[in-house]
Amino acid sequence: MAVYIIMAIIAYCIGSVNFSVIFSKKFAGFDVREKGSGNAGTTNMLRSVGKKAAAITLICDILKGVVSIGIAILLGNIPDMNKELLVQIAGVAVILGHTFPVFFGFKGGKGVATSLGVLLISNWQIGLICMVFALVLMALTRMVSVGSCAAAVLFPVLTLFINDHYTVLTEGKSGNVYFIYSVILAVIVLFNHRSNIKRILNGTENKVSFKNK
Repeated sequence: MAVYIIMAIIAYCIGSVNFSVIFSKKFAGFDVREKGSGNAGTTNMLRSVGKKAAAITLICDILKGVVSIGIAILLGNIPDMNKELLVQIAGVAVILGHTFPVFFGFKGGKGVATSLGVLLISNWQIGLICMVFALVLMALTRMVSVGSCAAAVLFPVLTLFINDHYTVLTEGKSGNVYFIYSVILAVIVLFNHRSNIKRILNGTENKVSFKNK
């Protein structure tokens, strides 16, 4: 039990390192949460600070998910550990850390980039499918929220049909062991986008622009 608790704490702390706040202060001299949508994430960094800062933030947020799951995989080598459970604890904790960062007043981002990092290292096939699906929808609608929410919903569906390419999957088990976990991650992302979903339904959601600031 101690190992699972330690994993949750480590992943949560990794998630709590909010790079959008750090980089917005470094590159622009203000807290990105005080500008634009008030969200501490890549999209608001793009709108409020610029492409360079947004790209660096995106990469770092993805790496938070990758590193957290990587640590879970290593801890899974301890005898009698439930490896799948460790991965799931790490995935949920790092995204919660990103959303409610203890180091930044519990006001963070929406968890999309970090979720992508979690997906890519947990199952590269599912991660790539969700990423491409999200990017296509973003390109068609010019709304990041549409692609993000749709990919979040797609994730649980894919776990029901894909049993290959899991980094951690004990012999004899199927990808279904990740279904409840995937639903939890999807719910977190959708909850974080609740205001966006309302604007999408009302036809007032902001569209992203890739023009230089």
